[in-house]
Amino acid sequence: MDLALIGAIDNCGGLLPIVKVIAAVIKIFMIIIPIGLIIFGTIDLGKAVIASDEKEVKAAQGRLIKRFIYAALVFFVPMLVSVIMGLVAAGEQGDTASWSNCARDAGIIN
Repeated sequence: MDLALIGAIDNCGGLLPIVKVIAAVIKIFMIIIPIGLIIFGTIDLGKAVIASDEKEVKAAQGRLIKRFIYAALVFFVPMLVSVIMGLVAAGEQGDTASWSNCARDAGIIN
């Protein structure tokens, strides 16, 4: 058995497969959300421009801005969680690196 694998399992408390699946899902969302933002924004603004309605163009721009904000929030949540966990772990006594070692082993952070 590979000793690095044993260390990785110990860092995650035996939950390394679950953490890897969560990391993969997060990475997929970080790819799909910007693509969806571009596609749906293009469709909405295209419909509004073709309709030649000023009110509809403004509404489509508002929807695009809201979608951009939501996408940015979802995109940066993993980074924010990592920063917050680092701040919380820095204030505790004892082993504060185990969560970051688990995330590093799972490929969430570098």
